[in-house]
Amino acid sequence: MARNTVWQDDYWLPIMQIYLRKPVGVKPTYSRDMVNLSLELHIAPPLLAARMQQVATLSTPRVEHFWQSYAENPRRLARAVRLWREMRGFGLPDMFYNGVEVNETFERDFRPLPEEPSLTPVALILILDLYFRLTPITMVAETPEVTELAQLLKVNASLVVSALETYQLCDPYLHRSSSVPHPLSEPCQEIWQRFGNGETEELSTFAEELKEYYR
Repeated sequence: MARNTVWQDDYWLPIMQIYLRKPVGVKPTYSRDMVNLSLELHIAPPLLAARMQQVATLSTPRVEHFWQSYAENPRRLARAVRLWREMRGFGLPDMFYNGVEVNETFERDFRPLPEEPSLTPVALILILDLYFRLTPITMVAETPEVTELAQLLKVNASLVVSALETYQLCDPYLHRSSSVPHPLSEPCQEIWQRFGNGETEELSTFAEELKEYYR
């Protein structure tokens, strides 16, 4: 049986806690705190971002009640969040979800690749965005954009180059092939199928949002 996540009132607690972290305010959708909470709740980051907007505007009486109870007392809020996590089995996730199937969707994008644990599908999305900004001759470690992205992802530039070269094999306009299997072939092909044939402007916008996860 798949576990369908239904919004619960207690979820306002960690959302509010992130909102109140300095600088106080609505956090980027793909900031690390937001993504980590999304993975914990199995709720996609854009949906959590919409909830955080509700906190910012105190859009419902329930949100206003939580605000009045905790906004001026961060220690009380921290205790409430800690208790909430203890009650939902945060410290023992295997036990908490024992026998429950969780159908992951967006979560997989943030999991390390089996083929290369230093990378995730999100990292490959950022590398694909870079791919469309470069020409094959500039897809080398010495190119500043390659170095900059490698530093953001905290990986060696040669790994970014390896992914860029793999995307060249995915690109139907280049008509390239390789007789040597590449470890990133399958994950790069999956990312290409998702984003490679779409509008590069949309990919670029999404990539800029995802970069917040690494900042």
